[in-house]
Amino acid sequence: MKSSLGYGLVLAGLAFASFGALVGLVSGMRRNDAAFPWVMRCVVGFFACMLGANGVMEWALLSNDFSVKYVAQVGSIATPTPYKIVSLWSALEGSILFWGFIMGSYVMAFAWVHRREHARYMSLALGTMLAVGVFFAFLIAGPANPFHAMSPVPADGPGPNALLQNHYLMIIHPPMLYLGYVGMTVPFGIAVAALLRGEMGDAWMAPLRRWTLFAWLFLSIGIILGAWWAYAVLGWGGYWAWDPVENASFLPWLTATAFMHSTLVHERKKMLKLWTLSLVLSSFVLTILGTFMTRSGIFNSVHSFTQSDIGPTFLVFIAVLLFVSVTLLAVRGPLLVAESQIKSLLSRETTILVNNLVFVAITFTVLLGTLYPLISEAVRDVKVSVGEPYFNKMAVPGGVMVLFLMGVGPMLPWGSADPKTVRERFWIPAAVGVAVVGACLAGGLRGFYPLLTFGLAGFVTVITLRELALPVKVRMQEHREGFVSALVGSATRARRRFGGYIVHLGIVMILVAVGASSAYVTRTSGTVREGESLKIGGYQVQYLGLASGREPHRTYVATHLRVTAPDGSVSELSPRMNYYETMTDPVGTPAVRSTPREDLYLSLMAFSEERRTASFNAWIFPLVGWIWWSIPLLVLGTLIALWPARKARAVAEPRVTPAVGAPPEPGAGMNQGAA
Repeated sequence: MKSSLGYGLVLAGLAFASFGALVGLVSGMRRNDAAFPWVMRCVVGFFACMLGANGVMEWALLSNDFSVKYVAQVGSIATPTPYKIVSLWSALEGSILFWGFIMGSYVMAFAWVHRREHARYMSLALGTMLAVGVFFAFLIAGPANPFHAMSPVPADGPGPNALLQNHYLMIIHPPMLYLGYVGMTVPFGIAVAALLRGEMGDAWMAPLRRWTLFAWLFLSIGIILGAWWAYAVLGWGGYWAWDPVENASFLPWLTATAFMHSTLVHERKKMLKLWTLSLVLSSFVLTILGTFMTRSGIFNSVHSFTQSDIGPTFLVFIAVLLFVSVTLLAVRGPLLVAESQIKSLLSRETTILVNNLVFVAITFTVLLGTLYPLISEAVRDVKVSVGEPYFNKMAVPGGVMVLFLMGVGPMLPWGSADPKTVRERFWIPAAVGVAVVGACLAGGLRGFYPLLTFGLAGFVTVITLRELALPVKVRMQEHREGFVSALVGSATRARRRFGGYIVHLGIVMILVAVGASSAYVTRTSGTVREGESLKIGGYQVQYLGLASGREPHRTYVATHLRVTAPDGSVSELSPRMNYYETMTDPVGTPAVRSTPREDLYLSLMAFSEERRTASFNAWIFPLVGWIWWSIPLLVLGTLIALWPARKARAVAEPRVTPAVGAPPEPGAGMNQGAA
């Protein structure tokens, strides 16, 4: 019953998406808003069907209904309830089904928020989003159908992938990443609508920016949590290895970040219009490419799913997206004429443009290194690998340049700058940066790129804090307010400014943590008997013995360790090995002693009960925790930037039905209340 009900809901969702896409695109091109209510009904229907289909699958997973193919593939009676719930996205078919639900939710949210705004664009935007929904509904109904009926019905299943039920981050990381990936559908629909209309008004730019920033936040959190998951689960002593699927999530993040900076120039100077929309389209295409890389199984990655039949379907869809995007940019792009030009190299718009070019260069470098092995094998039938040295050599200089521009950009005015004023604003942050490098050298730290990163981090931090403090200081002087009142008032009046600078501080934290944990890592390994100690840095790790146990879905062997830190404090850690029935090899769980200064990371490699010995790998990672601790700053800054300003409700734009082929009405659809 559940198979038929779930599959029926998917087919109904496919029908709603198909009809809505057709009506939305046709009526939008004809500039006839009379059909808009039907588009809205299709949006509601698509969302309801995707929600219902996911609900049916969760019902089947929780009730251990092994007559449903997907439940038989990933379900198990012994699996704890939380992992049964998240099994929905633990394998290929379920993840695509979950993707459909998130897409339906995004389209529904967008349609509801803007249902009375932007009449010139809404039908085209929703039609485009539903067209993407058609593709994913087709996948769910066809190549990735999770509702196949099993015959005969097995008595039990293998449970989800052991790696995916070995840590609680599995519950959080994939949904965050999916919310980032799927969220790019909304900006894509907005950009396509703008190109089809041949115009990009300020009021339409506002939702484009907000929805991109919303998706960017989830993508950022998903990437960081993915690095944390790799760090906390795999026991390999790292968090980022330029894995193809890691790169797949990083690529759209780069272009989306470039887009959000480009919008500043678009809004302030009315230029880079075509470039800005190109970044939006590229971000969406890269998310679909990343989905293909994750779920087609063509890459040998711990993150990717097994080989499947959806690969060719994804390739066709990617080809269609590229054709549509390039055609729209070529045919409609010339209509988006820039209203001004860059007049000075010493200006904020020049810095942002250079920033964009650096982001695009990093994107191309990472994309080339990720796809080159596939291209080489397909063209020359030669298997090659592109490892960390290539990515570090090519991407690290770009990251350092981005960090430098994060400081220079806010320091420069729009238009043109007085060189004397720039020098006055430059020397204090520069002096702090030099002082930071000097302090690092005095402390015995060496290495060109790490020291450059730390110096630039000091430079950027001073500028960012100054930009945050300046309006507060002015408000305290002019309005005679206290610090807290002035801070709240300034942040309220310039939400995007404050939010953006807080996000910048979070990015600085990440870059410093990456530089320190990569350049100054300490590693050792050894085998010790009970009572003996392994030394690393100033730590003494004493092995006290073994303990074993059983949990509903696995058994484990844990070691007891007493760790004495350099400051004399004592703690106990228990790295362990977990044994799952579906895996021949154990899955390790490292133990981490984390402080703001550094992490002591211990991984159990082997043990012998007879000899009463255990073998460990041990690392000390300076500042690595700053990577995950940056998440609150990213969230806070983004929420401040997204928080709507208080203003009077704008009058809704009237819906009119111009004659077919009539020219656009001057200024129509420019709902300034939405900006």
